[in-house]
Amino acid sequence: MTNVVWHTWSGTHAARPRRVAVPNGTGDVVSAVRAAAAEGSRARMVGSGHSFTGVAVTDGTLLSPTSLTRVRSVDPAAGTVTVEAGLPLCDLNTALDGHGLALANMGDIAVQTVAGAIQTGTHGTGRDIGGLAAQVRGMEIVTADGTVVECSPDREAALFEAARVGLGAFGVVTALTLAVVPSFLLHAREEPLPLEEVLERLPELRADNEHFEFYWFPHTGQTNTKRNNRTPGPAAPPPRLRAWLDDEFLSNTVFEAVNRLCRRAPAAIPAINQVSARALSARSYTDVSHRVFTSARRVRFVEMEYAVPAGALADVLREVRAAIGAGDHRISFPLEVRFTPADDVWLSTSYGRDTAYVAAHVYRGTPYDRYFADLEAVFTSVGGRPHWAKMHTRDRAYLEGVYPRLHDALEVRERADPGRVFANPYLDTVLGA
Repeated sequence: MTNVVWHTWSGTHAARPRRVAVPNGTGDVVSAVRAAAAEGSRARMVGSGHSFTGVAVTDGTLLSPTSLTRVRSVDPAAGTVTVEAGLPLCDLNTALDGHGLALANMGDIAVQTVAGAIQTGTHGTGRDIGGLAAQVRGMEIVTADGTVVECSPDREAALFEAARVGLGAFGVVTALTLAVVPSFLLHAREEPLPLEEVLERLPELRADNEHFEFYWFPHTGQTNTKRNNRTPGPAAPPPRLRAWLDDEFLSNTVFEAVNRLCRRAPAAIPAINQVSARALSARSYTDVSHRVFTSARRVRFVEMEYAVPAGALADVLREVRAAIGAGDHRISFPLEVRFTPADDVWLSTSYGRDTAYVAAHVYRGTPYDRYFADLEAVFTSVGGRPHWAKMHTRDRAYLEGVYPRLHDALEVRERADPGRVFANPYLDTVLGA
């Protein structure tokens, strides 16, 4: 296919590739990569477009994984599943549920492809279990010369370590093997709390809950906290009407209308946020894990997220609050705060340190450059690492200072893609040309 325009979910980037290929298997990916290399062109695999950066953009061959969606194998005894790159996470959850299995942790949306989510460092929140990349046990990758490489901690280990969060820079990931666990229930407890109370109680809230996160509403002193913990049950999902009211009508339909109003009348945002924060109420329910971890996000936005040392979070958020006031910003979206333990994935935002994530959003179509710049100055002052798929202005010079294994990863890239078949302008910025 030609004359196709591909764009991100939020509309931040668009690609006009020379051609679009829809491979039916690994062999088709090999052929497409070899053809691109032979003509001196480039190739990139896209996912669902949920990245806000230009990580997936290409002017060469755009590979769409819509036919790479098979579950290749499930091994309950080994606790693993092998799936193709284009399988959406929501479909993976359904498939695993049918085998009495589940992912131990995941992010809060599930429409991304498995490979896209993992390659860009998607994470959830967890005391003991890290992001999706930390759950990868093996990968099938097509490198720049068309070689199909199986990599794992025991086989092509350097490629495995570099490419788990690889941004597509080391090859086209065509399949992944993930660790899975027996299906489990989570008890969800949502409760509004003052921001200062949350910051004072952070050690306790993090230690006492398997999955803790909170949302802070700018221009207020209020948060909504979420605590998810395993439970033997029984399941007690929210009543259907309450679930629709909270998670669809209020969180999407009403929130969309509120943000449209705020975009037209930003001076009203502080008062609107005060009303929204006071309207929060506590609720609790118990359900299958993936239904608790994830939620529908239909309101489109642009996002920046930074990973900062967990111990610095309280000071960071106080500085963010001061920056919002000093910059006279009017922000209708709450800031989302999550946590993960340190991991050993070379290019993971949690590499080597317990991490807190602060995500800032603005409604699509709302100016964000100045707001994001003010927050980014706070995040980088503590050695923050930008989420690879979300808006930021960092380059290789900065990233070399916050990723101890970046140099090792770049050496692997030289071997896997010396001709930069998989390069694009975003990778030139963050990894070098």
